[in-house]
Amino acid sequence: MSALIEVENLTLSFRTDEGLVTAVEDVSFRLDRGEVMGLVGESGSGKSVTAKSLMHLNARNAVYAPGSRITLHTETGPLDVLSLRRTADLKVVRGGAISMIFQEPMASFAPAITIGKQMVEQLQLHSDMSKREARAISVEMLDRVGISDASRRFDQYAFELSGGMRQRAMIAMALSTKPALLIADEPTTALDVTIQAQVIDLMKDLVDEFRMGIIFITHDLGVVAQTCDRVNVMYLGRLIEEGPVREVIANPKHPYTQGLIAALPKLDDLDAPLTPVPGDIPSPLERPSGCVFHTRCSQIVGPECRADLPRDTRIDATHQVACHIYREVAE
Repeated sequence: MSALIEVENLTLSFRTDEGLVTAVEDVSFRLDRGEVMGLVGESGSGKSVTAKSLMHLNARNAVYAPGSRITLHTETGPLDVLSLRRTADLKVVRGGAISMIFQEPMASFAPAITIGKQMVEQLQLHSDMSKREARAISVEMLDRVGISDASRRFDQYAFELSGGMRQRAMIAMALSTKPALLIADEPTTALDVTIQAQVIDLMKDLVDEFRMGIIFITHDLGVVAQTCDRVNVMYLGRLIEEGPVREVIANPKHPYTQGLIAALPKLDDLDAPLTPVPGDIPSPLERPSGCVFHTRCSQIVGPECRADLPRDTRIDATHQVACHIYREVAE
């Protein structure tokens, strides 16, 4: 399959009063056309910051390390995303080739402009269609994400819609431009299970229809299992495990991935206690040395866990993990 976007050695820090704070460290991955990739991890793992980097959307105090590179493969050729500076150039990756569904739907819509007007404006910004054509596409997409009486909702404001309906309207807005890459940041959080299934089915249809690539950011491993082809597990700004979704969920190698899966409720044993990952994710201001997970890990193999970064180790051709437990495999 042909590559859609390639991320190489992405390291991102933020200038703060306390100095440079590292949010993402040495992250590399590739997404092909027509592929759905899950990005999972606790809050504070760097998932959203990584995703925003693909659209150059992080705050102005963001500092990208010199070796960081993001290459978007467009119809006109490869595009170096981090080199873009002018607003006109950034339109290619902001709502053009890439769209993003944000976590907070209320904060993503202008409160004094109707939902429909915002949808039409962004369609006209990225195409040469008329206002009538843009309205027809917007109403159709609102209907496809499960909003009843879509033509009436089109003329309403965000505050007139429920939380779940705002979320669906934002999904419709992101999908209406038919981007090459869709970044979905917790897109089903505010939705009931029926609408979740509808939205997931819609995304799958669009992947099949337009060979769209999707990066699906979520805490819900059940949604990942239903939706994604591959999964990348993040912890404190680093990718610690990646591979085919069914392989990683059925045969997790990293202690953190194992902990995330063990924390899920067991439907075949409803009386079984939940087993959360012990401790809390450290603050980026107090980033641990060595393996970033060693402060919470129950499988420490030696002092190297506290002192040395683990190397990526191939479990097989498609599954890799960054953990000292597998150092003998690497050697």
